[in-house]
Amino acid sequence: MQRAAKATSRVKIGPGDHYVTRDPQEMILTVLGSCVAACIRDPLAGVGGMNHFMLPESATGVWGHASASLRYGNFAMEHLINDLLCRGGRRNRLEVKVFGGATLSGAGTEVGARNAEFVEAYLQAEGLAVAARHLRGRHARRVHYFPLTGRVMMRELPLEAPDIAVAEAGYHATIKSKPAAGSIELFD
Repeated sequence: MQRAAKATSRVKIGPGDHYVTRDPQEMILTVLGSCVAACIRDPLAGVGGMNHFMLPESATGVWGHASASLRYGNFAMEHLINDLLCRGGRRNRLEVKVFGGATLSGAGTEVGARNAEFVEAYLQAEGLAVAARHLRGRHARRVHYFPLTGRVMMRELPLEAPDIAVAEAGYHATIKSKPAAGSIELFD
């Protein structure tokens, strides 16, 4: 008697998000335009995750009037790596794959190229080898990442799909005027 395979759970992340898991049935997915996503795992610790950031870096983490630091690459990378290390990962075993940084037609900026340059420089400065990369270009991408196996399925989206650039512009406009959600509780 064969056991039925457990269905894969999908976890979708967007700009300013990250997700870390130990569940072998989870797949993380995102859609990238000029944004970049890093897929990082420790195969021996059995933990992995993905982030999705919009801009290369910020000294303060403040976007407009709201603090939403994970929208910036420097904060997003540190946060993802620290979450992996807190769950038993080790820096010397991290497997890193990076995607995104497209220059979308109609976007009118070079933010995609800056995001790609940032993530490559960051990883080099941190001494983290890149196992796979698909950066820059003119196409938006859909990325499916299986953190525990390291498998990535990436598809370039058609150039005629302006909805990615429009969505990024809309997200940018929304976060400029809307405070970051969530709360924080301080204690001694």
